[in-house]
Amino acid sequence: MRNRPLWSVRICQGSARVPRAGDGVPPSRTFLAPCQDPQSTFLGKTRRRNQHARRVRYPAAATTVCLISAALAMGAALNCLGQSASPTPSPSEAESEPIVVSATRFDIPLDQSPASVSVISSDDLEQKQIERVSDALREVPGLSVVQTGTAGQLTSVFTRGLRSEHTQVLLDGIPINQGLQGAFNFADLTTDDIDRIEVVRGPQSTLYGPRALAGVIQIFTKQGTGTPGVTVSAEGGSYDTFREALQSDGKINNFDYSIGASRLDTDNARPNNNYRNTAAIADIGWSPNEDLRVGSLFTYSLSDTGNPNTIFDPRPIDHFLTERWLIGPHVDWKVADWWEHKFIFSYDHERQLNDPNEDGFVGPTRALFERTQIDYQNDLRPTSWLTLTSGFFYSRVNAGEERPFVLQIFGPQPTFVSDHTEEVAGFLQSTLTPIENLIFVAGGRFDHFNQFGDVWTYRFAGSYKIDKTNTTLHSSVATGFSPPSSQDKIFGNNFGLKPERDLGWDIGVEQRLLENRVAVGLTYFHNDLSNVIGFNGLFETLNLGAARTEGLEAELRAQPIADLIFTASYTYLDAEKTSSADISQLQGARLPRRPRNEVYVSVSYLWYKRLRTTAEAKFVNAREELNFGGPNFDIEDYSFVNIAAEYEINPHMSIFGRIDNLTNEHYSEVFGFPNLGQAFYGGVKLRF
Repeated sequence: MRNRPLWSVRICQGSARVPRAGDGVPPSRTFLAPCQDPQSTFLGKTRRRNQHARRVRYPAAATTVCLISAALAMGAALNCLGQSASPTPSPSEAESEPIVVSATRFDIPLDQSPASVSVISSDDLEQKQIERVSDALREVPGLSVVQTGTAGQLTSVFTRGLRSEHTQVLLDGIPINQGLQGAFNFADLTTDDIDRIEVVRGPQSTLYGPRALAGVIQIFTKQGTGTPGVTVSAEGGSYDTFREALQSDGKINNFDYSIGASRLDTDNARPNNNYRNTAAIADIGWSPNEDLRVGSLFTYSLSDTGNPNTIFDPRPIDHFLTERWLIGPHVDWKVADWWEHKFIFSYDHERQLNDPNEDGFVGPTRALFERTQIDYQNDLRPTSWLTLTSGFFYSRVNAGEERPFVLQIFGPQPTFVSDHTEEVAGFLQSTLTPIENLIFVAGGRFDHFNQFGDVWTYRFAGSYKIDKTNTTLHSSVATGFSPPSSQDKIFGNNFGLKPERDLGWDIGVEQRLLENRVAVGLTYFHNDLSNVIGFNGLFETLNLGAARTEGLEAELRAQPIADLIFTASYTYLDAEKTSSADISQLQGARLPRRPRNEVYVSVSYLWYKRLRTTAEAKFVNAREELNFGGPNFDIEDYSFVNIAAEYEINPHMSIFGRIDNLTNEHYSEVFGFPNLGQAFYGGVKLRF
């Protein structure tokens, strides 16, 4: 959650393996993390994960920028005048704060981040027995996870009420939004080999370019250190579910590696609702010295999903096959303490087969997507109070759909439609620390596209930490953009569409209490979305929509004793369509599938250093479903409770189990697509 307390993030460069249930909360992760490099300053030494950026443009919001920046600076000045200067933190104190990367593209202490950031650690995933990234994101304030029924079905994430294609998803710095829609389908993304997930809310296009209009979700894989080890697990349960998984990491001389793989088979609850998923991921690196690492990321997934459609219009045999793979060589080179380079080359490929495609018109279809990306980042620190981050980005995308059995009853129809997009971008960001604990970030980006020309974006953000009260103030104002997707252009037959745009700002505070054992945060946000792609009366796709979203994000994390962890989050969202030109909804209508209120709570306790029990609950209300061209209609509120437990028999073996939807709640996140009822799972885990 934003500025998540120290115990929630794993920064140590020791073994990357997930701690066993019997490990408890090791001293290095209670509230101090003494394993951080003692030579690093918060703008100094950068981990290999420092990430890369993207582009944009927008109308001036100078007044808002000046007001927010002035308020932040005034608060810092008044605090300095009203109290004696705080002593410089000792080396041990400076080393204690965990680091995040995605807020600035280089390492920065979590409690000084100028952006609204949430972090989900591998320990969180382990304790709650979370197997898919989408389920982990349900605890993050400001995010709404919407799954079209059961596991394997389309799963979208709305950030601060904006559409799923408005959030950029990255894996170790590589953008992985795919497909004709340009969104990311979280249905098949497992938690195999994940070290942590960083969620940055608010427009981030200045750093991460297209699709970062609403924010960024960045997933970091583990990096092998220490003696190699292997963990294998197997489980089974309700709905004929079986899952097997393997994880291994380590370092041998200058060679490090981490790998993860899993296989899931389940029939789910309805006819033609079966799901089969195979996933594998590996991160391999070679480091001739501590300042250079040459590595590569490899991923592969293959899923076969039955598509039962809605309960009102079932499809008994429709199936959907998706295959994805990615290779991402990268180089991280620290030339000197004040100069670093990062380079990523990536190629990814996706193919989809919908057979027999029972929509009664198109017939079987095959979609293809392939992309090449180059991302270069340069961090220059000419003085102790200034960091200049600049970079270059190139992307080439080919997307298309083959429809060999398209009916010709309405005249000649193409059997293959395609789209080719190229993008070149450059960005520059300045990070200043004019006085201790005050950080100010200003940046801009330029993107050029082969189809619709140039886009500019900017971002201003700042934070100030009051040491005396352990309070952090943060604020930002930025612009973002999302280019038209291949789907928008192909099926609307309009290749002249312009990017959707957003002007967003937020302001928030975080308070830490009881020697960092409790952290409470509150953030207000506002977005004005324009140039939205929608339908006119002739069902043509045009830039004619607008929307506004605003709300509050609140979060709490407490660890009153070493073995007890409590978390809670709350989101209030007001999301409204403000244009009358797009006929999909009436003006003033609430954006569909965006809940007004979401509440999440969880508690985890380690009993006798061997038994870990965890319970979590989610409540969602005030949702509406789209009624095309007419008033939206309300859909039911819902809640669910999950419990999990793991018992360590010995250091090499543990048994685990969980109950999902404990109360057997009957609900649908998408109208007509019911989620699963109560389900029981259990298994065994072996470590070598």
